[in-house]
Amino acid sequence: MMGIEDIRKNQDLINVIDWEMTPEDAVTLYLEWGNNWARSNYVIRSPEDYSHYFVVNTWGDPPVIFLIRRNSEAAEELARIEIPPDLLETFMESIGHNKGVYTTEGPVRDWLRRELGAT
Repeated sequence: MMGIEDIRKNQDLINVIDWEMTPEDAVTLYLEWGNNWARSNYVIRSPEDYSHYFVVNTWGDPPVIFLIRRNSEAAEELARIEIPPDLLETFMESIGHNKGVYTTEGPVRDWLRRELGAT
């Protein structure tokens, strides 16, 4: 599995990251074929259509960021990224320390974009 350094070295991969994709949008787009109106500008036609996006997974200890590659057949975790402690604490407070899979937004997304030179 890749880390943040591996992603940083792969500009082609950085260029295909969908920074607006949420876990909920991914399920709607790729698994609920009848609900594609949620992102009407993008329609899935085959398993060759895919998205790359980040999620924060808080089920493990410590919570981590995953880069996901999803199509209509599978979701693959491509990279695992540790979250800096101060950012992690702020994020966990913002979600009430609940377990789950969350979108990267706000300070987490800003940090990722800076780290990857994708600002």
